[in-house]
Amino acid sequence: MTALTPTDDDAAVPSSRAPRPGLWPLLAVHAGLFAGGAVALSLDPPAQGWGVLAVVAAYVVALLLTTRATGQADLHALAGFLVLVSLFQVLPDWVLADVVGTLAFPDRGGPRFDDVIPLAMMLMWVAPLFIALALSGGSAARAALLAGLVFAGAEVLAPTLGLWEPVGDTTRVVGVAVYVVPAEVALGWAAATAFALVRHRPLAVRAGAALAVSTFYLGALVLAHFVIDVADWTITT
Repeated sequence: MTALTPTDDDAAVPSSRAPRPGLWPLLAVHAGLFAGGAVALSLDPPAQGWGVLAVVAAYVVALLLTTRATGQADLHALAGFLVLVSLFQVLPDWVLADVVGTLAFPDRGGPRFDDVIPLAMMLMWVAPLFIALALSGGSAARAALLAGLVFAGAEVLAPTLGLWEPVGDTTRVVGVAVYVVPAEVALGWAAATAFALVRHRPLAVRAGAALAVSTFYLGALVLAHFVIDVADWTITT
């Protein structure tokens, strides 16, 4: 069983320092995600959108079953919590796309909320957050750094893959809207911290914490967008 190693200043998440039974099955689950994703993205719309939804749903089920079957209670609990977080993550994306106007989701088929955001996005956050937090070694600070790296890679690839793309007047580097990177770093820290606090609490408490993580992330997005892209920092009299 993977150990939890809390430190004085960091929240505890599953530690990468302890031996991990069932590592190969977990690697197989993630290899299956990438392979299935490649197949789904090779399809033409509308089959592509349905394929992406099927792949991310199958990944989440496989992740939960694999961590449970291999006796990795820490990782199973982490995966369950991140599913809750991912369900709520559709809300920040929806606000960016429908209110702030800095994000767009091309219609590749499949169900969408208000014809704005694909239903698949409700599960698409599990994999990057699981990778970042599971590899963080019990440190919320490392979880933040790893989340920033994982999500930065995803932001670079997403427009090419047709998953999402930045729009509007935003500062960009290699096609990535800069304001999202510090917010995604903050998301990694918040998810790790919240999981450490509520892991053993009832489902309602964990769901509330997951919503709080997404709300915190939305605030970080809006604040970063304002600081980087909106405020001109002049003083007038």
